[in-house]
Amino acid sequence: MHGIIVRNITNTLINRLENNPCVALLGARQTGKSTLAEIILDHFPNAIYLDLERPADLNKLTDPEAFFEQFSENLICLDEIQRTPDIFPLLRSVIDRKKRNGQFLILGSASRDLIKQSSESLAGRISYIEITPFTRPEVPFIVTNTHWLRGGYPRSILPDDNETSFQWREDYIRTFLERDIPQLGFQIPAQTLGRFWRMLAHTHAQVLNASKLAASMGVSSHTIKRYIDLLNQTFLVRVLPPFANNLKKRLIKSPKVYIRDSGLLHSLLGIETMEELFAHPVYGSSFEGYVIENVVSRLPRWDASFFRTSNGAEIDLLLTRGKRIIALEIKSSTSPKISTGFRSSIETIAPEKAYVIAQVEYAYPVADDITVLPLDEFIKKTEQL
Repeated sequence: MHGIIVRNITNTLINRLENNPCVALLGARQTGKSTLAEIILDHFPNAIYLDLERPADLNKLTDPEAFFEQFSENLICLDEIQRTPDIFPLLRSVIDRKKRNGQFLILGSASRDLIKQSSESLAGRISYIEITPFTRPEVPFIVTNTHWLRGGYPRSILPDDNETSFQWREDYIRTFLERDIPQLGFQIPAQTLGRFWRMLAHTHAQVLNASKLAASMGVSSHTIKRYIDLLNQTFLVRVLPPFANNLKKRLIKSPKVYIRDSGLLHSLLGIETMEELFAHPVYGSSFEGYVIENVVSRLPRWDASFFRTSNGAEIDLLLTRGKRIIALEIKSSTSPKISTGFRSSIETIAPEKAYVIAQVEYAYPVADDITVLPLDEFIKKTEQL
């Protein structure tokens, strides 16, 4: 058994609460929001926690204005806030009246764009933080291949065997489709969205072809984009946009779509063991998505994109902040070869640094401006970015 695992965002969350009236901790279900909130609330005397999925706690907000007035000097944590989206205008009123920081910590399983009232009602009063499944640095006691195979959800990564982990992920997918989607107000049959989610798994890390997916599903391209937006807003897929710049190149303009958690990707494809993953066509693209998720989650202030020209020259991941650009190529090989397309793209983009992340044991240069290194070593470098 493992004790409570310290999350990378713990100190950031405490700091935000000390400097903002309201903080929203958003992320997919079962990523550890409630556990982290319990740890955070220990730092605030007399903090109050309400789980809005529990009828007893929800009943306490029958008269929310009276409840908030009674506990006006406390930090109030509202878990699963998407269950009561109409409460946001009242939160704004309370925040403006009390005029102090650390009034509310709200937890949600949908993005701020999906919980529209929060962005409209609390503008200028709320700070948003995303919590992801466990990233590589948060579970150093787990070997990389196990983390890659099972993904980062606590109840998937921590069991003693792959079978238990796989079954939990199967149940998670079923619950999301059958319970969570209807609770968010979407009238999409579970079977339909489940089929689409599995189709996305088969096209993981590919440039989105909405027309092809629409033809396969028998729906419109608009409907496909709506499904993708829903999975994106519930933190289950990542839509990676193409690099946008005034380059004199014909660039691919459609985004790439990734299943964010590698464990869910493998479950959607029926992959239960590393042996099955090694033999599966998704092997390389799975590693690409695994690396991207671990890197991007570490650098929330950097914009992430990919670069691809119409003739096939590409860079898997570009990290941009202001005028700074870092280029990453991702290879599942233990002896990666640098493609001509990557070299020519480096010449076009002229990044500050260029790396190839691969399954190697240590870093080594392959050119004056390109370094090959393992994921763990690049993650350490992000601390200085």
